[in-house]
Amino acid sequence: MDEGKLREQLAVSLGGRGAHVPFDKAVEGFPLELAGRRVSGLPHTAWQLLYHLWICQWDILEFVRDPSHESPAWPEGTWPKEDAPAQAAEWQTTVRKFRSDNKAVIGLVRDGKNDLTEPIPHGQGQTLVREALLVIDHNSYHIGQLVFVRRALKAWPD
Repeated sequence: MDEGKLREQLAVSLGGRGAHVPFDKAVEGFPLELAGRRVSGLPHTAWQLLYHLWICQWDILEFVRDPSHESPAWPEGTWPKEDAPAQAAEWQTTVRKFRSDNKAVIGLVRDGKNDLTEPIPHGQGQTLVREALLVIDHNSYHIGQLVFVRRALKAWPD
Protein backbone atom coordinates (compact mmCIF):
# COMPACT_ATOMS: atom_id res chain seq x y z
CA MET A 1 0.00 0.00 0.00
CA ASP A 2 1.28 3.46 -0.88
CA GLU A 3 0.68 5.45 2.29
CA GLY A 4 1.06 8.78 0.50
CA LYS A 5 -1.73 7.89 -1.92
CA LEU A 6 -3.95 6.78 0.96
CA ARG A 7 -3.33 10.06 2.78
CA GLU A 8 -4.20 12.03 -0.36
CA GLN A 9 -7.39 10.03 -1.00
CA LEU A 10 -8.50 10.60 2.58
CA ALA A 11 -7.73 14.32 2.23
CA VAL A 12 -9.70 14.54 -1.02
CA SER A 13 -12.71 12.82 0.53
CA LEU A 14 -12.49 14.87 3.72
CA GLY A 15 -12.53 17.99 1.56
CA GLY A 16 -15.75 16.85 -0.10
CA ARG A 17 -14.21 16.36 -3.50
CA GLY A 18 -15.65 13.02 -4.51
CA ALA A 19 -19.01 11.52 -5.22
CA HIS A 20 -20.96 13.85 -2.92
CA VAL A 21 -21.95 17.49 -2.89
CA PRO A 22 -19.17 19.39 -1.11
CA PHE A 23 -19.95 21.33 2.05
CA ASP A 24 -19.29 24.71 0.44
CA LYS A 25 -21.83 24.08 -2.31
CA ALA A 26 -24.39 22.91 0.24
CA VAL A 27 -24.16 26.13 2.26
CA GLU A 28 -23.25 28.68 -0.42
CA GLY A 29 -25.92 31.34 -0.73
CA PHE A 30 -28.25 29.62 1.69
CA PRO A 31 -31.13 32.01 2.47
CA LEU A 32 -30.71 32.61 6.19
CA GLU A 33 -34.41 33.36 6.64
CA LEU A 34 -34.99 29.67 5.82
CA ALA A 35 -32.36 28.28 8.22
CA GLY A 36 -34.92 27.48 10.91
CA ARG A 37 -37.85 26.53 8.71
CA ARG A 38 -39.16 23.01 9.21
CA VAL A 39 -40.09 20.82 6.26
CA SER A 40 -43.00 18.47 6.83
CA GLY A 41 -41.78 14.93 7.36
CA LEU A 42 -38.13 15.87 7.91
CA PRO A 43 -36.62 15.72 11.39
CA HIS A 44 -34.18 18.63 11.23
CA THR A 45 -33.91 22.21 10.01
CA ALA A 46 -30.95 23.42 7.97
CA TRP A 47 -29.57 25.15 11.08
CA GLN A 48 -29.75 21.98 13.13
CA LEU A 49 -27.94 20.04 10.42
CA LEU A 50 -25.22 22.67 10.05
CA TYR A 51 -24.64 22.82 13.80
CA HIS A 52 -24.59 19.01 14.06
CA LEU A 53 -22.10 18.74 11.20
CA TRP A 54 -19.78 21.20 12.89
CA ILE A 55 -20.01 19.93 16.47
CA CYS A 56 -19.49 16.27 15.52
CA GLN A 57 -16.50 17.02 13.29
CA TRP A 58 -15.05 19.27 16.04
CA ASP A 59 -15.59 16.52 18.60
CA ILE A 60 -13.73 13.93 16.50
CA LEU A 61 -10.90 16.39 15.82
CA GLU A 62 -10.52 17.24 19.50
CA PHE A 63 -10.68 13.57 20.49
CA VAL A 64 -7.72 12.88 18.20
CA ARG A 65 -5.72 15.94 19.33
CA ASP A 66 -6.48 16.22 23.03
CA PRO A 67 -6.30 13.32 25.50
CA SER A 68 -8.33 15.31 28.04
CA HIS A 69 -11.15 16.20 25.59
CA GLU A 70 -14.63 15.42 26.82
CA SER A 71 -17.26 14.82 24.16
CA PRO A 72 -20.71 16.39 24.36
CA ALA A 73 -23.46 14.11 25.64
CA TRP A 74 -24.65 11.77 22.89
CA PRO A 75 -26.85 12.48 21.07
CA GLU A 76 -28.52 15.46 22.76
CA GLY A 77 -25.28 17.44 23.07
CA THR A 78 -24.68 17.32 19.33
CA TRP A 79 -27.95 18.91 18.20
CA PRO A 80 -29.05 22.47 18.93
CA LYS A 81 -32.33 22.80 20.79
CA GLU A 82 -33.37 25.76 18.65
CA ASP A 83 -34.68 25.39 15.10
CA ALA A 84 -32.80 28.50 13.93
CA PRO A 85 -29.63 30.37 14.83
CA ALA A 86 -30.15 33.21 17.28
CA GLN A 87 -28.79 35.63 14.69
CA ALA A 88 -27.49 35.47 11.12
CA ALA A 89 -23.89 35.81 12.30
CA GLU A 90 -24.20 32.51 14.16
CA TRP A 91 -24.81 30.67 10.86
CA GLN A 92 -21.72 32.25 9.27
CA THR A 93 -19.60 31.60 12.37
CA THR A 94 -20.60 27.94 12.36
CA VAL A 95 -19.78 27.64 8.64
CA ARG A 96 -16.32 29.12 9.35
CA LYS A 97 -15.75 26.78 12.30
CA PHE A 98 -16.72 23.77 10.17
CA ARG A 99 -14.30 24.80 7.42
CA SER A 100 -11.47 25.48 9.87
CA ASP A 101 -11.92 22.18 11.68
CA ASN A 102 -12.19 20.34 8.36
CA LYS A 103 -8.83 21.80 7.30
CA ALA A 104 -7.36 20.70 10.63
CA VAL A 105 -8.57 17.11 10.13
CA ILE A 106 -7.10 17.13 6.62
CA GLY A 107 -3.84 18.46 8.07
CA LEU A 108 -3.67 15.61 10.57
CA VAL A 109 -4.20 13.05 7.81
CA ARG A 110 -1.64 14.63 5.46
CA ASP A 111 1.04 14.95 8.16
CA GLY A 112 3.37 11.97 7.70
CA LYS A 113 4.37 12.24 11.36
CA ASN A 114 0.91 10.96 12.30
CA ASP A 115 0.59 7.20 12.00
CA LEU A 116 -2.69 6.38 10.27
CA THR A 117 -3.08 2.89 11.70
CA GLU A 118 -1.54 3.05 15.17
CA PRO A 119 -4.20 3.13 17.89
CA ILE A 120 -4.68 6.60 19.38
CA PRO A 121 -2.99 6.34 22.80
CA HIS A 122 -5.93 7.76 24.78
CA GLY A 123 -8.58 5.93 22.75
CA GLN A 124 -10.07 2.48 22.86
CA GLY A 125 -8.56 1.10 19.66
CA GLN A 126 -9.48 4.02 17.38
CA THR A 127 -6.94 5.00 14.74
CA LEU A 128 -6.50 8.18 12.72
CA VAL A 129 -7.66 6.43 9.56
CA ARG A 130 -10.79 5.23 11.36
CA GLU A 131 -11.55 8.73 12.65
CA ALA A 132 -10.97 10.23 9.17
CA LEU A 133 -13.37 7.71 7.64
CA LEU A 134 -15.89 8.51 10.37
CA VAL A 135 -15.70 12.23 9.51
CA ILE A 136 -16.05 11.46 5.78
CA ASP A 137 -19.05 9.20 6.34
CA HIS A 138 -20.79 11.47 8.85
CA ASN A 139 -20.24 14.64 6.82
CA SER A 140 -21.41 13.14 3.53
CA TYR A 141 -24.57 11.78 5.16
CA HIS A 142 -25.60 15.04 6.81
CA ILE A 143 -24.50 17.28 3.92
CA GLY A 144 -26.82 15.14 1.79
CA GLN A 145 -29.61 15.82 4.27
CA LEU A 146 -28.85 19.54 4.13
CA VAL A 147 -29.10 19.48 0.33
CA PHE A 148 -32.41 17.63 0.61
CA VAL A 149 -33.76 20.26 3.03
CA ARG A 150 -32.63 23.03 0.66
CA ARG A 151 -34.38 21.33 -2.24
CA ALA A 152 -37.56 20.88 -0.21
CA LEU A 153 -37.45 24.57 0.70
CA LYS A 154 -36.98 25.41 -3.00
CA ALA A 155 -33.68 27.06 -2.08
CA TRP A 156 -31.31 24.87 -4.10
CA PRO A 157 -29.61 26.62 -7.02
CA ASP A 158 -30.50 24.92 -10.29
